[in-house]
Amino acid sequence: MNKEQLELRKKSPIQIKNKKASFEYFFVDTFTAGLVLTGTEIKSIRLGKASLTDTYCYIINGEIWVKGMNISPYFYGSFANHEAKRDRKLLLNKREIMKLAEADKMPGYTIVPTLVFIDQNGRAKMDIALARGKKEYDKRQTIKDKQDKREMDRAVKHY
Repeated sequence: MNKEQLELRKKSPIQIKNKKASFEYFFVDTFTAGLVLTGTEIKSIRLGKASLTDTYCYIINGEIWVKGMNISPYFYGSFANHEAKRDRKLLLNKREIMKLAEADKMPGYTIVPTLVFIDQNGRAKMDIALARGKKEYDKRQTIKDKQDKREMDRAVKHY
């Protein structure tokens, strides 16, 4: 990812993060994918009514899908409202999908969504990461690092 892509993510009014993913996994590689959504789904995302808790991606027939993503039904939607937890297709290049498929076959690796945001053109995008699971001692180290950083910040503010 280059600097201008990171700036666009920071400027996005909607940023739905998967905070638990960084605690559970080491991120090996990241990709940005488009989401195939219906009308009421994009409206709910623009209102921030989505969750990435317990989501993962899988590849079938050369297509990548996200499973477990919860997008709440749109309040003003009528009979045409969407299903909250359906599988949604992601849009990536064939080369990127093949790279992910090869890496996903290795033991200990998975594909997890990390962030949903709205780009400058108003389209919903998802950052996904090829991730390797952390062991229990890695998780304890992550907690310790966070606590140390918090204490350092407090010490700096105190003076």
